[in-house]
Amino acid sequence: MQHLDLQVIEQALKWSKKGHSVWLCTVLRTFGSSPREPGAMMAACEQGDFIGSLSGGCVEDDFLLRLKEGEFTCFSQILRYGVQASDAKKATVALPCGGQLDVLVERFPCNEDSLQHFSTLLESLLGQQNIVRYIDLSRQKRELSDTTLPASTVEYDETKQQVTVCYGPTSRLIIAGFSTVAVFCAQYAKMLGYEVILCEHREDSLIDFAVEGVRVEPSFPADFIYQANNVHANTAIVALTHDPRIDDLAMIDAVKTSAFYIGVMGSKRTSEKRAERLKRIGGLSGEALARIHMPIGLNLGSKTPAEIALAVMADIVRVQKGATPLVT
Repeated sequence: MQHLDLQVIEQALKWSKKGHSVWLCTVLRTFGSSPREPGAMMAACEQGDFIGSLSGGCVEDDFLLRLKEGEFTCFSQILRYGVQASDAKKATVALPCGGQLDVLVERFPCNEDSLQHFSTLLESLLGQQNIVRYIDLSRQKRELSDTTLPASTVEYDETKQQVTVCYGPTSRLIIAGFSTVAVFCAQYAKMLGYEVILCEHREDSLIDFAVEGVRVEPSFPADFIYQANNVHANTAIVALTHDPRIDDLAMIDAVKTSAFYIGVMGSKRTSEKRAERLKRIGGLSGEALARIHMPIGLNLGSKTPAEIALAVMADIVRVQKGATPLVT
């Protein structure tokens, strides 16, 4: 779950606590090109305030206008955007990208059930647990439950009129050790919505580090990675110091975790030597070594620290989205 979606749930809970009804909108599925993927959320209250995103703006504008006009008073309904105007039962906004998307609109009245629903969902996400929302459109019921399903799972059974939406922890980036590249990586990651943790045991190295919103752990990176509950399936781990005493040990512990991305900085020759060390000294198998991106990042011809950090974050996003690299 990206940071923006976490903010949506946090704000929905705040509105509910203040006595407002809340409308939670979720992208269920898309057809052709679409601005955002299934699972993307937006929340709004009756005053017209909103947070989150469903598209490039056209869907949000249409929804907020219709909300102001008194629509969406029922428990839940599904809107399809991007269809022809002849379909009078569904939304008729044409998407600039030419695609279509189905949006689940749920009304949460100001009551204890709504408060409990948002509170439980937020607690689970902050607690790094995967959780699933089941919405029964025909019976007008919804519930939350723990799940082992991937956080990206979004299902809509039209026959049974049931929706399943799975959520996971906020994407996390653990940076093993301070460096100039690490500073830019932290900045890019924050802009992309990642929770960023910098592990650095060398106090002098942190004197000039000042990236707002980054959690600094004054511990040896490998020790932090090794500790239980610090790494989950939505975590990326990168080592960017050029110091094998830090980078190698971080990689040895990183491959034992469920992190979706593990990478270490260095040239091709340096990476070959590191692989040999990790195999000989760290006892890593070929399968474990294959999990490590080394050299790290997309091949963008990067030279400066900012360019290298851009290549690193671009590769992390690529892997998380399951995309094939355009440049090898």
